[in-house]
Amino acid sequence: MRLFLHKLTNWEYWPFQVVYIPIYFLWAYYAVKSRSLFFFNAVNPTIKNGGFFNESKKEIYDLIPQEFYPKTRLVRHKETLEISEFEFPFIVKPDIGLRGSAVKKINTLEELQTYHNQVNFDYLIQDLIPYPNEVGIFYVRFPNEQKGRVTGIVAKEFMIVTGDGKSTLEELIKQDPRYEFQLEVLQNELKEKIHTVLPNGEQLNLVPYGNHCRGTKFIDASDKISAKLTETIDAMCQQIDGFYYGRMDLMYNTWEELENGKNFSIVELNGSASEPTHIYDPNHSIFFAWKEIARHITYMFQISQQNHAKGVPYLNHKEGMQEYRKHQEHYNLITQI
Repeated sequence: MRLFLHKLTNWEYWPFQVVYIPIYFLWAYYAVKSRSLFFFNAVNPTIKNGGFFNESKKEIYDLIPQEFYPKTRLVRHKETLEISEFEFPFIVKPDIGLRGSAVKKINTLEELQTYHNQVNFDYLIQDLIPYPNEVGIFYVRFPNEQKGRVTGIVAKEFMIVTGDGKSTLEELIKQDPRYEFQLEVLQNELKEKIHTVLPNGEQLNLVPYGNHCRGTKFIDASDKISAKLTETIDAMCQQIDGFYYGRMDLMYNTWEELENGKNFSIVELNGSASEPTHIYDPNHSIFFAWKEIARHITYMFQISQQNHAKGVPYLNHKEGMQEYRKHQEHYNLITQI
């Protein structure tokens, strides 16, 4: 009951379909203006479906200059496993992902083999990024403009527990509702380790990647938008062919270094399905969230219109519905892991 009330009174935990109810009307309006329900396809012409669904992460990484992201390899789920160029630990994640589903940190060959045997989809092996901080930066550039802009920044507070020398990991997790929502998943991942007692003052990062659905706390850091940061992000994004709209999640060492384009690495780049995730700051109301989502969907519509006027086609209804059905099938596949 305690967790139920916490979820009920904190909109960040509400189902996606509920949060977006008012936004569906705005989407319908733009669909009518575009004469296409799938107008988002034109926002990022080089990314499949504009990055809304069924897009390959590996194909997106291939658009990004190698210097900006960690070593990454695509593994076909039916192929023989070969990882000689990687050292443990590393991250595995579906090539076609969805809100952090089936993303795992792999520590041993046995864990990798188990994952490989379980999955029925292609996935990526990716080196751990050595920087301690993670942030999500939303980027927008209109095709008729020379420079892009940063429209929102979300900082990420990982699920870190601090030992007291007495409580088990499970007991520490239950002290915070945000963490306790992840208890069942963590029990499956940690197994007997969940009964470990951390020494007093020792910290443990339970989920070393910044997914909101896996317990990471999102904090609005849009006040950090500066001319220097915008210049750095724009210079990088201009090197990504056909990318106009989306959010990049990246890890960095210090903010000053990030602003100056040093010691950072892209975790992921997302296209037209990107949310302005700074809305999930617990201090923001649902009304703030609706305003920000509407603002960004308006950007997406305007960019799509400009690209379409230059000859980028929208998905027709038949193709769009086929892609949607594939998306639903894949969703059912990866959420079983």
